[in-house]
Amino acid sequence: MGKKLLIKKGREKSLLRQHPWVFSGALASVEGEVKPGETCGLFGYAGQFLGRAAYSPASQIVARVWSFDPKEEIDEDFFRRRLVRALKHRERLWNGTLPVCFRLVNAENDGLPGVVIDRYGEYFSCQFLSYGAEAFKDLIVKILGELMPAKGIIERSDVKVRSKEGLEPVKGILAGTPPDGPVVLEIEGLRMAVDLLEGHKTGAYLDQRENWPLVASEAKGKSVLNCFAYTGGFGLWALKAGASEVIQIESSLPAAALIQANLISNQLNAAQHEVKTTDVFTELRKFRDQGRQFDLIILDPPKFAESVSMVPKAARGYKDINLLALKLLNPGGMLFTFSCSGAVDPPLFQSILAGAAVDSGRSAHLIKRLGPAKDQAPNLAFPEGDYLKGLQIQVAD
Repeated sequence: MGKKLLIKKGREKSLLRQHPWVFSGALASVEGEVKPGETCGLFGYAGQFLGRAAYSPASQIVARVWSFDPKEEIDEDFFRRRLVRALKHRERLWNGTLPVCFRLVNAENDGLPGVVIDRYGEYFSCQFLSYGAEAFKDLIVKILGELMPAKGIIERSDVKVRSKEGLEPVKGILAGTPPDGPVVLEIEGLRMAVDLLEGHKTGAYLDQRENWPLVASEAKGKSVLNCFAYTGGFGLWALKAGASEVIQIESSLPAAALIQANLISNQLNAAQHEVKTTDVFTELRKFRDQGRQFDLIILDPPKFAESVSMVPKAARGYKDINLLALKLLNPGGMLFTFSCSGAVDPPLFQSILAGAAVDSGRSAHLIKRLGPAKDQAPNLAFPEGDYLKGLQIQVAD
C-alpha cells in the first residue's frame, strides 16, 4: 500500500476504539500523492495498521474510515456488503416488513461515512456529504438500484456541510425519473406530502417519526402550539389525537402550504387548526405580551450550531426560545423540546433548559428523554451520531 496517512503518537486511541474520524491535528504526514476522496491506509506511529479511509484535505475531519479490517478492500463488494448489512438491520427493526418510509443508510452509523439514503415509497433520496462519499457515488447508486429497485433516485446534497469538504452543493436525479411534485405517503399513520426535490434535508424529518405519536399521546383536549412546524407532523398528530386547538408556526410559505394540504389529506378539523407563517421567536414574544397560554408546546428548531465554535451562540438561542415557551405554559403544561445540533451534547442541553426554567420562574420537571427513530439510532462507537436529543418537561405551576 504505497499511499498512507500516518497518525501522530497518542492520537490513534480513538481509531483503536473504531471511531471513524481523523481530525487534521492528529495527522502526522501523508505518504505519496493522495487525491481528495481517494482511499488509502491509516497507520500509527509504530507502523501498525489502523484502517482504510477516504482523504479529505480541506476538511477538519481529514479522513473518514471505511473499514478497520486489514483484509477488507474498498471496492464494489465492500459497498454491496455495507448496503446489504444496512438493509438487513432495518428488516430486523421492523420484523421483516419495512415501512413505506425509512432511513436505509445513516452515514457513519452504518459504516458508510458521509452517505445518507432515505426511502420514500417508490423513491430514494440520497446525500453524499464527504469527499469519500462523492468519490463512490456512482457505484453506490448502481448497487442501490440493484438491491432495491425504485422509480427514481434523487440526490439532495444541497447542504452547507459539503463546503467544509471543498465540495459544491448538488441536487438532481441520479437514476430513473423524478416525481411530478410532492409525493403523498403514510408515515406513522399520517398521510404526509413530501417534497423530495425542494423540501428540507432529504424531503422530511424521518428522525422524528416515532416522536409524533408520543407527543400526541399528551394532546387530547389540550391547546397545542407547534413551533418550527415544517410540514406539520407534530401538530397534525396532536389534532388527530383530539387536541382542542392546534397552532403551527412555520416561516416557509411552501412548507406552510404542505401543512394545509396534509390537513385536508388526513381529513382533520380545519376549524381547530391555524398556521402562522412567521418567525417563531417573534411570535412567541407576541404571545407572551398578549398573555396567551397553552397546554402543550413543541419546539423542534433547525440546527443552531454547525460547529463547536458556534455552541455559545446556539446555547443562547436555545435558552431564549425555551424560556419563552416555559412562560407560555399553563400550570401542569408540557413542553417537548428538541435540539438537532450535534455539537450541543445532552448534558449541555439539559443545563440550558435548567437555566431557562429558573429564569422563567417555573418549577419544571424532566419527565422523559427523547431521541431519534430506531432506524437512525447512533452507533455506540460514534457518539457524534447521537445528534437528536429531546426532553419532555412538565411545569408544576
